[in-house]
Amino acid sequence: MPTLGPMEWILILLVLVLLFGAKKLPDTAKALGQSLRLFKKETSKLSEEDEARAAAQTTTATAQPAPAPQQALPTPTPSVEDRLRLLEEENARLRGAQAAARPQDTPVNGAPLSQAHKEQGSA
Repeated sequence: MPTLGPMEWILILLVLVLLFGAKKLPDTAKALGQSLRLFKKETSKLSEEDEARAAAQTTTATAQPAPAPQQALPTPTPSVEDRLRLLEEENARLRGAQAAARPQDTPVNGAPLSQAHKEQGSA
């Protein structure tokens, strides 16, 4: 494949300026650079973790030839719908407990509840 000459690069840059505009190109280049840096950092973390895991497995395999006990599988995290349902059930349970603990004639604004209802009805 032939290399790109100066005229081809100028044509590519001209097309980019026409497509995106001169104001958007620096922002786009900055975002692309940040994305590439982040990608490189994450991939290096992954390779370091793989190397550390392999070293740990080698160390445990040579130091402890006995088979490792089976680990319990982690419990799956509940879905958003399940969490919402659990929260609603907890809310209903707490409201029921609160209503049961509150006596019927709890004062409201200094007056018993039965009298406060009468005043609201006549107003």
